[in-house]
Amino acid sequence: MGGRIKFYIERIKSGRLKEMQKQTVWIYHYAKRYWLAMVFYTLLGLLGTLVSLAASLVSRDLVDIITGHETGMVLKTFCIMIGLNVGTTLVSMASDYASGWIGMKVDAQIKADIFEKILVTDWEALTGYHTGDLLTRWSSDASNISSGVLNFLPNLIIYVFRFISTFAVVAYHDVSFAGFAFLSMPVSLILSKTLMRRMVNNNEKSAAMGAKMSGFNQETFSNIQIIKAFDLVRLYAARLKQLQKEYINMKLEFKKMSIGTSLLLSTVGLLVSYAAYGWGIYRVWSGAITYGTMTMFLSLSGTLTGALHNLTSLVPMAIGLMTSAGRLMDIVEMPREDYTCDEAVERFRKTYAKEGISLCLKDISYAYRTGTQVFENVSLEAHPHEIIGLVGPSGEGKTTMMRLILSLVTAQEGKAVLCGGAKNTQSDSIPLTPSTRKLFSYVPQGNTMFSGTIAENLRNVKPDASEEEIINALRLACAWDFVSKLPDGIHSVVKERGGGFSEGQAQRLSIARALLRKSPLLLLDEATSALDVATERRVLKNIMKDNYPRTCIVTTHRPTALSMCNRVYAIRRGQCAALNDEEIEALIREF
Repeated sequence: MGGRIKFYIERIKSGRLKEMQKQTVWIYHYAKRYWLAMVFYTLLGLLGTLVSLAASLVSRDLVDIITGHETGMVLKTFCIMIGLNVGTTLVSMASDYASGWIGMKVDAQIKADIFEKILVTDWEALTGYHTGDLLTRWSSDASNISSGVLNFLPNLIIYVFRFISTFAVVAYHDVSFAGFAFLSMPVSLILSKTLMRRMVNNNEKSAAMGAKMSGFNQETFSNIQIIKAFDLVRLYAARLKQLQKEYINMKLEFKKMSIGTSLLLSTVGLLVSYAAYGWGIYRVWSGAITYGTMTMFLSLSGTLTGALHNLTSLVPMAIGLMTSAGRLMDIVEMPREDYTCDEAVERFRKTYAKEGISLCLKDISYAYRTGTQVFENVSLEAHPHEIIGLVGPSGEGKTTMMRLILSLVTAQEGKAVLCGGAKNTQSDSIPLTPSTRKLFSYVPQGNTMFSGTIAENLRNVKPDASEEEIINALRLACAWDFVSKLPDGIHSVVKERGGGFSEGQAQRLSIARALLRKSPLLLLDEATSALDVATERRVLKNIMKDNYPRTCIVTTHRPTALSMCNRVYAIRRGQCAALNDEEIEALIREF
């Protein structure tokens, strides 16, 4: 007893019990949404227990009738027993079906909820997790929660009711026989402390290892071209085998513990069963009970032992639930993006639909969470019908500036706003927030096309776009030249990561998608790097000739783009300075 008290004191000091309490409350918030489903499942389980007990009682009577040669009651009792057994089977099948149906529904709803919460989690905080880890948490851990929400509490009630009701029936007929149900309890209690600690460790290791393998597989398949190009096939195959070896060793270690525990519990269970069988024979021989009552006792002793084992099995389920809840809480309880300004931003868009919208950054300072300073007191402005260029060495902050503008990261100091109207006419402004992203179109570096058709890719940003609007956007992006020659035109299939198209073609499709959205501000992050000089110039000219009052910001190293910019800002050493004409000419010459 002293050791167990010490164990719980240590748990309290380590904060583990408090953490488990927090995880339990978090799970409860999901569970309470599905209380009707849980009640329905519980009632089916309770009904099944009652029908099973009734069948045991009728079976007892049938044996007593047969051994007493009361042939007149045999047929009736036999028919009742068959009916109850059929009823037990039907209730069990109904319970399994209801459990499966409700489980799938709850699983889908919880996953959809977690999925949405992950998408609105603060982007910078989310980048601390590998995508494979996020996928594992969303799929496996969310499934554990959905399964546990439906099964844990109902099964706890069902198993407790099954044990108590069965024990009451046995005790009513023979109290001494009921004592056999508790013979295995001391062993279970002794094992619980060691098992619980090892189960917690195993679940945490298993979850971490699963995430590691998922991340490895996801990253490998995403970069299979690079792996082939560098002849890394054998290296990655060897890495997978090593990961599998670590995973198997970890699972086998826990399997050995499970086998040892099961062997011990089974041995105890057999000893209890044989003891109960011997005691039953003695009671029949002494005339204390009938043979039918003994067979009922033997049947119900198995039910009692099974109920106890089932209750014990809820312990690893609870531990798995807590582990999964903790892993999901790590994600969904991170800071979330604020979209409360959606309506204000939409009104702002409508107010300045004809004039356009300017971007104004004043004395912005930003540092990564690691403490690395990226910008210090920088300013920048861009207005409708302008192309603003951002230049600078790689790694100096051009892409980070785009993320600041899109509110993917937030400046620690300074003022970042969108202003209504053109230069020198800003009479109204709103701060940059996640809600203002709806005013931007963005073409990042690399291939950003999704699998599906060209039309489906473009309609991602404007679901109601007509074919004419899609073709016009493709013309502006100089993509219609090659799309029109495809057998299926805009309905041609784009494979994963833009497969089936060259980098330049995929880049033009990405630009077309951005233009189709008709956003007041367009961000191009090295978006023309894969285009030849002539095509790049045509694309930028088309953007400028478009009557739509668009504000365009481009990060580039290409002299073609620089020569077409209204202003160019150089980002270097934490500063963002506007270049004069001579400096721009010097950049173009040095390219």
